[in-house]
Formats: sequence, structure tokens, C-alpha cells
Amino acid sequence: MALDSKQTCLLLLLVVSVISILIALVLSLVKTSEVHLPPGTKYGMVFDAGSSHTSLFIYQWPTDKENNTGVVSQTHVCDVVGPGISSYANDPPAAGKSLVSCLEEAMSIIPPERQRGAPAYLGATAGMRLLDLENKSASDLVLAEVSKTISSYPIDFRGARIITGKEEGSYGWITINYLLESFMKYSFSGKWVRPVSSKIFGALDLGGASTQISFIPKVNIEDAAEKADFKLYGFPYSIYTHSFLCYGQNQALKQMLVKSVEGKDSSKPISNPCYPKGYQDTITEQSLYNSPCTASSAPSTPQSQQLTISGTGDANECYDLLKTVYNFNACLGKTSCSFEGVYQPPVVGNYFAFSAFFYTFDFLNLTSGQSLNTVKNAVQTFCERDWRELQSSYPKERKDRLRDYCANANYILTLLLDAYKFKDDTWNSISFMKQAANTDIGWTLGYMLNLTNMIPSESLASVNVQNYNIWVAAVFFIVFSLALGLLMLFTYFR
Repeated sequence: MALDSKQTCLLLLLVVSVISILIALVLSLVKTSEVHLPPGTKYGMVFDAGSSHTSLFIYQWPTDKENNTGVVSQTHVCDVVGPGISSYANDPPAAGKSLVSCLEEAMSIIPPERQRGAPAYLGATAGMRLLDLENKSASDLVLAEVSKTISSYPIDFRGARIITGKEEGSYGWITINYLLESFMKYSFSGKWVRPVSSKIFGALDLGGASTQISFIPKVNIEDAAEKADFKLYGFPYSIYTHSFLCYGQNQALKQMLVKSVEGKDSSKPISNPCYPKGYQDTITEQSLYNSPCTASSAPSTPQSQQLTISGTGDANECYDLLKTVYNFNACLGKTSCSFEGVYQPPVVGNYFAFSAFFYTFDFLNLTSGQSLNTVKNAVQTFCERDWRELQSSYPKERKDRLRDYCANANYILTLLLDAYKFKDDTWNSISFMKQAANTDIGWTLGYMLNLTNMIPSESLASVNVQNYNIWVAAVFFIVFSLALGLLMLFTYFR
């Protein structure tokens, strides 16, 4: 039967309408694609205000991957001239002024258009913890002055504060495993995934006034005070972490000096096996007890008399002397304990030892995975060298550092072997490192990552959006189809 013109028009409209609806459905099912904005670079700054010095670390990362891992890189490090900010207790404004040269250096590195968006922090560690215990008002003034100086620059300053020892240990652990992509790794398929056999490293940090140990034990952590819980990329982590205030290498050597003069005749030279043969120095008795770490050992009335210290360069005696700075008696009767009665599960896994651990062993060329026996022999050989010979061999080395290398090396051995309980069979699980992935190891990167929420607690999900052009086309055909349908209904009823 032949169709009249009205029926032909209606049929044509019906066909076009069906085709339009089908096209709209196909477009709506097309696989979505990611829309990428042009990537830029963001910058972040963290001052590490340690007990003996301050350093400024500058980091950068592409803005389009801000919540991914393995993308933050270290741009620059500036070492502040002078001592740590805790040394300015009697002149707080000088603490702020000491940071100016590094801040100016940072402004020359970070592009002007990126400066106001650059988060900046100052974290003070054990030196300021000690000052806070000794003189809180002076500590507050120092922090106020450094904050005043930093906030005068066109950056996103987010505060200066004293971080806890637990934070310092935890952030160091986060930094190492973040840089080594232990949490997440970029796969060949172009996605961030958790490594199947993820190797999590422990962190061993040694500063001037404190030392930290952080790792994931094989046993349940019995003492909640020594436990830190994290949820990173959707996976939970429970680590053991403890910070020992007064057991950084500078404060430990001060305690060692106190032990070496106890019960000795101060009118005669006092021998010290940790100093090189031929080395001699004169100090005041009061200088031994001017720290909260040694104040409790001071006699009722410390004298201002001079004490003459004479080095004998004996590694074995030095080792035994340094062991006396620990209180191992507080661990008697405890099955899992380091020293001072502090709970510690058995060490397990692999570790990165950084900061003063690395610098001391690097000077002695002991960072290449040598056996424990080789390390002990090398330390003993160095300690036997005469002071004049050492000065001649290392003319550019600061005299106080050169004097202390024997003591520092033996202190590291006592700390790792007697305090933390590493053994012959676990010694080589320790890698003495300064950097990982071309970035200095320490707490600063982990601190910034945490405060800027750059390590999400939930698993990464790729956020996809439909391509704008496809979306517009789909909307057009849907609207067109609806219009045709309405026209068909109008024509039919008419």
C-alpha cells in the first residue's frame, strides 16, 4: 500500500529520531578519557632546625600529580651559617637573622609567580627540645623571631614549632619509604600500584642531641607509647618508633666526658681514651654540666677551675667508656628492651642509617657494606693514629670534628650493637646512606608530605571525566531526539 505524504513525513521523522537516540547512546557509552591541565611546578620549603645547625630544604613537584607518590624531588639545600637556633637563647633576634641568607637564596631559585603558593615550615628538633625544658620563655622567643623573619618573605609560611621525637622518627621513616616507592609504585600500565612484595625499610637517625629508631616489627607492639599508626594509600602501617633525647652524638660525648672525669684528680691531666694520642685540651668544669643532659651529674657546687684532658687513643677503652653513658640496669628483667627501661621489639628487616650515622662512617670509608669485623678493625686503626699525624693527613678538617671521629665511631657501635641490639648476622641489614632517589634522607620531606596531605590516606583512584566535545555532542543528539519526538506527537494528533 502506498504511503501518503503525511505518513511518509511521519515515518521519516521516526527514522531520524531512532538514529539520533542510538547515536546519543553510543556517545554516552564511549570510554571516558582523562582531561589534563597543562602541568606546572609547585615548590615547598622546610627548615630543619637541629641542635648544631640549621638547613633549608627546597622541594618541587608537578602540580598535576600532587597526590601521587615518587614525584617530589629535592631542588636545593642551603646550610645556614652558624650554630643551631637553640644557641641564640640569649639573643633571639639573631636566630631570625641567621636564616636570611638562605631565604634570599630560596627566592632566587623559586620563580616569583610560584613563591606565594609555596608552603614553608620550620621544624625544630632536639636542641630546641632541650632549651624548652631549660628555659621555655627563651624557646618561645626564638621561635617567634624565626617566624617573624620567615613570614616577611612572599611565601605561604605555615608556622615554626618544635616537633616531638616521635614525629621526627616517624617522618624519617616516611621519607625513606616514600623515596624508595615502598608505599606505591608507578607500573608499566600507567597506574600507581602497591608493590606485590613491598619492602619497607627501617629508619635510624642520629643527630646532635637525639637519636631515633623506627621500624615495623614482626611481633605486636606491646607498649602503645612506642607505636605510631598510619594509613597511606589505603593501607595501614603500625611502626615502632622511639626518640632518645640526650643521646645524639654531641650530648653523648658530653656525657662521656663527664664519666671520664668522675673521681679523678682535677689537678692532674685526665686521660681520655676516645681522644687521639697527643691531643690535649683545657676545659672548665662548669662547661661539662651546662646541659640538661648532664646537669643531674653535676656536683653540688661545680667549680670554675680548669681541667686538662689528654687523649690516649685506645678504641677498646673508648668503647667501654661510652657504654657507661647508657642505663642498661633499667632493662633488667625485661625481655625486650633497649636502655633506660625503654621497650623495643627485636630489630628485623633492612634499615637506612642517615645523618650523623652516615657522616661519621663516610669519613672513615665504611659505607660500602663492610662486615662488622671489618668496621671494628677500621675504627681501632683510626683511633690509634697520633693527633699530629691526623692533622697532617686532614688539614682541611675542623679540629673538633677530627678529634671526635674516634669517639663518634665507637659511640655508633655501642648504640647499634649494645642499645639497639643489632648482631653479627643483622649488621649488614644496615645501609649507611645520605640520599635516596637523589634526595637527602631525613624527617623534612615526610613532614612536608604529611602537612600538605600529599600522601592520601585512601587508595589512589583515577578521576576520569568525559571529553568535553563528546559530552556536548551527546547532549545535542539527546535534545534533538526529544524535539523530534515532540514534533512527531504534534503531527500525529493534528
